[in-house]
Amino acid sequence: MIKLPFVLLFTAVTALFWGIYGILLHKGTEQLGHSSLRAFVGVGIAYFLIAVLVPLGLLSRKPEKGYWSMSGTLLSLFAGTVGALGALGVILAVAFKGQPIYVMPIVFGAAPVVNTLVTSWLNKSFSQIKPTFILGLILVALGAVGVLINKPGKPAAAKVDVVATDSTSEQPKVEEKKADHSDSDVNPFAIGASICLAVVCWGAYGPFLHIGQMKMGGSRLRPFCCVGIAYFVIAVAVPVMILMASPSEVTLDWEQVGKGMMWSILAGSAGAIGAIGIIMAFNYGGKPVFVMPLVFGFAPVINTLTSMFIGGSLDKISTLFIGSLIMGICGAVTVLVFAPKAKPHGAPAAEKKPEPVAVAPKPSTSPVPEDPAI
Repeated sequence: MIKLPFVLLFTAVTALFWGIYGILLHKGTEQLGHSSLRAFVGVGIAYFLIAVLVPLGLLSRKPEKGYWSMSGTLLSLFAGTVGALGALGVILAVAFKGQPIYVMPIVFGAAPVVNTLVTSWLNKSFSQIKPTFILGLILVALGAVGVLINKPGKPAAAKVDVVATDSTSEQPKVEEKKADHSDSDVNPFAIGASICLAVVCWGAYGPFLHIGQMKMGGSRLRPFCCVGIAYFVIAVAVPVMILMASPSEVTLDWEQVGKGMMWSILAGSAGAIGAIGIIMAFNYGGKPVFVMPLVFGFAPVINTLTSMFIGGSLDKISTLFIGSLIMGICGAVTVLVFAPKAKPHGAPAAEKKPEPVAVAPKPSTSPVPEDPAI
């Protein structure tokens, strides 16, 4: 039975923390000199602390409903793997100097579509998808893109005064050339491939995590623990071995590394708390086919509002921004109301008792008594 208020509550928690995830991750990647592996390690450390140690501690103190199962463990590990690879896709897109103004709209707009297709394929419910639901997905995607494209820009940087002395008159030109050189380093193909990785992986994360949870008897902590283990292997163990085996191309001081790792760990913590919200939403009857689109619909809105608040540009909201925000909310409501229903897997029907059939009496095999009259 779906407990809608709790489903919406934990869906909102996930949207909130995943909304600020990109901001924290972008900050950490910049501090680490656009080193994707170092930022990835910070995310993995946070997931290990929150998604492995905490659940194991709670399970050792208090029993929880559900049980460990091989199929549920494997599916949850797979969900954690694709979740980690999705995070890597976002980190790579930022490390390749992709701008959040188009990276995050594509990820948050396309991931729900992939989620819906994967869920419908797993549930064999393609026939249940109606045009109204597809319209809702389109509105969510368009709303997310519109919100981020039309968000107020950052205040223009103050111009450098070049009339100070003759010795500094050429400095602005040198800096301008450096900026042009930095823009020429952008690799559109690498950014596009990274975005595709994030879209596909994050779109498949919800459905497989939901199935893994069901295979564990509806457990909340066990699948989350598996997600954390997968993150530790993919995002900590493997990158650390690569970093130790290869020379570093980025020269950073320890203070800068510390700040970058702090921001990356905070980003991973936000992602892990959002994953807890997803599991709780599933536990109260939510389904991936509408929970994940709602998350990916509202997360970019929260991301934008947070960015505007930090940048002090809340007073520069445009009409297009408000319209896109309303479009995204209307699309999310449409997705929630017209989500396709999976075919029920109820208990098998009771077998009918066979009707009595008239059977001719078998001839008696007992000896016939002799007639005394004979």
